[in-house]
Amino acid sequence: MSTISAPGTEAPAAQVPDYPMPRAAGCPFDPPPALGALQARTPLSRVRLWDGSTPWLITRYEDVRALLADPRLSSESSHPHYPHTSPAMKERRRQSQTFINMDDPEHARLRRMVTAAFSVKKVEALRPAVQKIVDGLIDAMLAGPKPVDLVRAFALPVPSLVICELLGVPYAEHEFFQGNSKILIKRTTTTEQARAATRRLIDYLDRLIGVKLAHPADDLLSTLSERVRAGDISRREAADMGMLLLIAGHETTANMIALGTLALLQHPDQLARVRESDEPRLIASAVEELLRYLSIVHSGRRRVALEDIEIGGTTIRAGDGIVLANDIGNRDPAAFPDPDRLDIGRNPRHHVAFGFGVHQCLGQPLARVELQVVYGTLYRRIPTLRPAVDLDRIPFKHDGNVYGVYELPVTW
Repeated sequence: MSTISAPGTEAPAAQVPDYPMPRAAGCPFDPPPALGALQARTPLSRVRLWDGSTPWLITRYEDVRALLADPRLSSESSHPHYPHTSPAMKERRRQSQTFINMDDPEHARLRRMVTAAFSVKKVEALRPAVQKIVDGLIDAMLAGPKPVDLVRAFALPVPSLVICELLGVPYAEHEFFQGNSKILIKRTTTTEQARAATRRLIDYLDRLIGVKLAHPADDLLSTLSERVRAGDISRREAADMGMLLLIAGHETTANMIALGTLALLQHPDQLARVRESDEPRLIASAVEELLRYLSIVHSGRRRVALEDIEIGGTTIRAGDGIVLANDIGNRDPAAFPDPDRLDIGRNPRHHVAFGFGVHQCLGQPLARVELQVVYGTLYRRIPTLRPAVDLDRIPFKHDGNVYGVYELPVTW
């Protein structure tokens, strides 16, 4: 049973730590130890964000999942107490409002316009195309010099090529949208830099919407353009939605490909099971376990309470900001026995790496197919794949809202 109940009496505030918290040296795949200590000690606590605000931090899996599905929480990023992840993200959301930061019914109305393109049936039909992309990139790596940066040569191109094909965005312009996306997901980006990057991407997507209005094709931007023509959404709303799908469609999966590969290389027994298996169910299980184990969205899911909510005898007041720490939630021993162990046979499909409830990730079927094809192909085709540098020389994205590695030099 969840510890969430009716309103009670708020406990006195304890010492407030900064959030996000630093990871332990030498443990790049594990959440910060301080998060584990909080999870074991208290269901919720206050944390201090970059702007001095002190929202509630939820660390236990049971509570994270329950609150993500609780209609008493709002995703509206325009709320004055919404706990933004960074100045850049606050500015991006001020300039570009999309359904992921809206509540129903507007959230549901806009999301429905693109849901069909990410249905399990539609995405499964893309599997042969994804396989062709993966094989082609591996062919190019095998034919080229060694060592090679797996991020640039493989992890980033795979989802970028797929989302470009799905949306109708020219892949030839990938350096433009990838570069601006990286600016927007870094916590160190300034407001001015975020404003400029957002404007560049919105202008770019608006031009593409204009092209699709004049020359529709079989792609998602053309579908959005049809909605514009029908008066269902404005051209700006279509561009906003296109930008969201373009960024989310390549950044998260690219980081999972590279970081997941590195995690497997650091766990050779698990890598051997993946490499030697031709069983789709085991590969699917490996994807779910790596999603749980790594939880690359490590800045939490952000919400605002619309009503008083009690958790374990402490009351979250209406208007309070809330950070739902999915990374440590996915390491909760109450939900996942021996949670710090990577076990690809675990198949933890109930993890919260994609969130939960009405706002869970729209693109998760596509991400799953991409990761299943990658993990089921890369290590089989390059069985001696290994890091070309020591672990302590690999640059991790400690400054990002999405965790991963900037580079991953590999050889074979």
